[in-house]
Amino acid sequence: MKTRTQKLVFSALMASLVCVLTLVIRIPSPYKGYINLGDAAVLLCGWMLSPLYDFFAAGIGSFLADLFSGYPVYAPATFLIKGVMALLACGFFRLLHKKVGNTARYVVGAVIAELWMSLGYFVFEGFLYGFLASLPNLPVNLVQGAAGLLAGVLLAKVFERSRFFED
Repeated sequence: MKTRTQKLVFSALMASLVCVLTLVIRIPSPYKGYINLGDAAVLLCGWMLSPLYDFFAAGIGSFLADLFSGYPVYAPATFLIKGVMALLACGFFRLLHKKVGNTARYVVGAVIAELWMSLGYFVFEGFLYGFLASLPNLPVNLVQGAAGLLAGVLLAKVFERSRFFED
Protein backbone atom coordinates (compact mmCIF):
# COMPACT_ATOMS: atom_id res chain seq x y z
CA MET A 1 0.00 0.00 0.00
CA LYS A 2 1.41 3.36 -1.02
CA THR A 3 1.19 6.39 1.21
CA ARG A 4 -0.71 9.45 0.08
CA THR A 5 2.57 11.28 -0.50
CA GLN A 6 3.86 8.45 -2.69
CA LYS A 7 0.63 8.50 -4.69
CA LEU A 8 0.85 12.27 -5.17
CA VAL A 9 4.49 12.11 -6.26
CA PHE A 10 3.86 9.24 -8.65
CA SER A 11 0.81 11.06 -10.04
CA ALA A 12 2.93 14.16 -10.66
CA LEU A 13 5.51 12.01 -12.45
CA MET A 14 2.77 10.46 -14.58
CA ALA A 15 1.37 13.93 -15.41
CA SER A 16 4.86 14.90 -16.55
CA LEU A 17 5.13 11.76 -18.66
CA VAL A 18 1.76 12.49 -20.28
CA CYS A 19 2.90 16.02 -21.11
CA VAL A 20 6.30 14.94 -22.46
CA LEU A 21 4.95 12.09 -24.59
CA THR A 22 2.33 14.46 -25.99
CA LEU A 23 4.91 17.10 -26.89
CA VAL A 24 7.94 15.08 -28.02
CA ILE A 25 6.53 13.12 -30.94
CA ARG A 26 3.95 15.20 -32.80
CA ILE A 27 2.74 14.43 -36.27
CA PRO A 28 0.63 17.35 -37.54
CA SER A 29 -2.80 16.47 -38.84
CA PRO A 30 -4.30 18.41 -41.74
CA TYR A 31 -7.03 19.81 -39.52
CA LYS A 32 -5.55 21.92 -36.70
CA GLY A 33 -4.31 19.09 -34.48
CA TYR A 34 -1.54 16.55 -34.22
CA ILE A 35 -1.06 12.86 -33.54
CA ASN A 36 1.04 12.08 -30.46
CA LEU A 37 1.87 9.28 -28.04
CA GLY A 38 0.46 11.03 -24.97
CA ASP A 39 -2.50 8.65 -24.96
CA ALA A 40 -0.15 5.79 -24.05
CA ALA A 41 0.72 7.61 -20.82
CA VAL A 42 -2.93 8.58 -20.24
CA LEU A 43 -3.84 4.89 -20.39
CA LEU A 44 -0.96 4.02 -18.07
CA CYS A 45 -2.35 6.54 -15.59
CA GLY A 46 -5.61 4.62 -15.62
CA TRP A 47 -3.92 1.28 -15.12
CA MET A 48 -1.30 2.35 -12.59
CA LEU A 49 -3.11 4.87 -10.39
CA SER A 50 -6.30 4.88 -8.39
CA PRO A 51 -9.29 6.70 -9.93
CA LEU A 52 -8.94 10.18 -8.47
CA TYR A 53 -5.20 10.28 -9.05
CA ASP A 54 -5.44 8.92 -12.60
CA PHE A 55 -8.02 11.52 -13.60
CA PHE A 56 -5.91 14.44 -12.43
CA ALA A 57 -2.56 13.08 -13.66
CA ALA A 58 -3.91 12.45 -17.17
CA GLY A 59 -5.96 15.65 -17.26
CA ILE A 60 -3.26 17.99 -15.95
CA GLY A 61 -0.50 16.49 -18.11
CA SER A 62 -2.63 16.79 -21.25
CA PHE A 63 -3.88 20.26 -20.27
CA LEU A 64 -0.29 21.49 -19.91
CA ALA A 65 0.70 19.95 -23.24
CA ASP A 66 -2.07 21.91 -24.97
CA LEU A 67 -0.93 25.13 -23.29
CA PHE A 68 2.74 24.56 -24.15
CA SER A 69 1.99 23.66 -27.77
CA GLY A 70 -0.17 26.68 -28.52
CA TYR A 71 -3.65 25.16 -28.27
CA PRO A 72 -5.05 26.96 -25.19
CA VAL A 73 -8.63 26.83 -26.51
CA TYR A 74 -8.43 23.02 -26.35
CA ALA A 75 -6.89 22.85 -22.85
CA PRO A 76 -10.10 22.78 -20.73
CA ALA A 77 -11.76 20.19 -23.00
CA THR A 78 -8.56 18.16 -23.09
CA PHE A 79 -8.39 18.17 -19.29
CA LEU A 80 -11.86 16.61 -19.12
CA ILE A 81 -11.51 14.26 -22.10
CA LYS A 82 -8.13 12.83 -21.06
CA GLY A 83 -9.10 12.66 -17.39
CA VAL A 84 -12.19 10.64 -18.25
CA MET A 85 -10.08 8.49 -20.58
CA ALA A 86 -7.91 7.48 -17.63
CA LEU A 87 -11.00 6.81 -15.51
CA LEU A 88 -12.43 4.55 -18.23
CA ALA A 89 -9.16 2.65 -18.59
CA CYS A 90 -9.05 2.21 -14.82
CA GLY A 91 -12.70 1.27 -14.49
CA PHE A 92 -12.71 -1.41 -17.17
CA PHE A 93 -9.36 -2.78 -16.01
CA ARG A 94 -10.85 -3.24 -12.53
CA LEU A 95 -14.26 -4.39 -13.76
CA LEU A 96 -12.75 -7.23 -15.76
CA HIS A 97 -10.54 -8.39 -12.87
CA LYS A 98 -10.62 -12.20 -12.57
CA LYS A 99 -12.77 -12.44 -15.72
CA VAL A 100 -10.07 -12.15 -18.39
CA GLY A 101 -6.29 -11.89 -18.53
CA ASN A 102 -4.42 -8.63 -18.06
CA THR A 103 -3.77 -8.08 -21.76
CA ALA A 104 -7.48 -8.33 -22.55
CA ARG A 105 -8.23 -5.97 -19.66
CA TYR A 106 -5.76 -3.44 -21.07
CA VAL A 107 -7.14 -3.71 -24.59
CA VAL A 108 -10.82 -3.46 -23.61
CA GLY A 109 -10.22 -0.43 -21.38
CA ALA A 110 -8.02 1.21 -23.99
CA VAL A 111 -10.50 0.70 -26.83
CA ILE A 112 -13.33 2.22 -24.80
CA ALA A 113 -11.13 5.08 -23.57
CA GLU A 114 -9.87 5.87 -27.08
CA LEU A 115 -13.38 5.80 -28.52
CA TRP A 116 -14.39 8.25 -25.78
CA MET A 117 -11.44 10.48 -26.71
CA SER A 118 -12.37 10.49 -30.40
CA LEU A 119 -16.02 11.20 -29.65
CA GLY A 120 -15.13 13.85 -27.05
CA TYR A 121 -12.98 15.82 -29.45
CA PHE A 122 -15.53 15.41 -32.24
CA VAL A 123 -18.25 16.93 -30.05
CA PHE A 124 -15.97 19.69 -28.72
CA GLU A 125 -14.76 20.63 -32.20
CA GLY A 126 -18.31 20.34 -33.48
CA PHE A 127 -19.40 23.11 -31.13
CA LEU A 128 -16.22 25.07 -31.85
CA TYR A 129 -16.04 24.80 -35.66
CA GLY A 130 -19.27 23.06 -36.67
CA PHE A 131 -19.89 19.33 -36.85
CA LEU A 132 -19.26 19.05 -40.56
CA ALA A 133 -15.93 20.83 -40.18
CA SER A 134 -14.92 18.61 -37.27
CA LEU A 135 -15.69 15.37 -39.11
CA PRO A 136 -12.27 15.08 -40.86
CA ASN A 137 -10.52 15.02 -37.46
CA LEU A 138 -12.45 11.94 -36.36
CA PRO A 139 -10.32 9.43 -38.32
CA VAL A 140 -7.15 11.28 -37.24
CA ASN A 141 -8.18 10.90 -33.60
CA LEU A 142 -8.95 7.24 -34.17
CA VAL A 143 -5.44 6.74 -35.61
CA GLN A 144 -3.98 8.51 -32.58
CA GLY A 145 -6.13 6.27 -30.39
CA ALA A 146 -4.82 3.15 -32.09
CA ALA A 147 -1.23 4.33 -31.63
CA GLY A 148 -1.90 5.15 -27.98
CA LEU A 149 -3.56 1.78 -27.43
CA LEU A 150 -0.65 -0.14 -28.95
CA ALA A 151 2.05 1.84 -27.15
CA GLY A 152 0.10 1.86 -23.89
CA VAL A 153 -0.47 -1.90 -23.85
CA LEU A 154 3.19 -2.54 -24.69
CA LEU A 155 4.35 -0.24 -21.89
CA ALA A 156 1.86 -1.79 -19.46
CA LYS A 157 3.23 -5.24 -20.24
CA VAL A 158 6.73 -3.97 -19.47
CA PHE A 159 5.64 -2.51 -16.12
CA GLU A 160 3.11 -5.23 -15.30
CA ARG A 161 5.22 -6.94 -12.69
CA SER A 162 6.14 -3.75 -10.86
CA ARG A 163 4.48 -2.76 -7.63
CA PHE A 164 3.19 0.45 -9.22
CA PHE A 165 0.12 -1.45 -10.37
CA GLU A 166 -0.94 -1.88 -6.76
CA ASP A 167 -3.17 0.76 -5.18
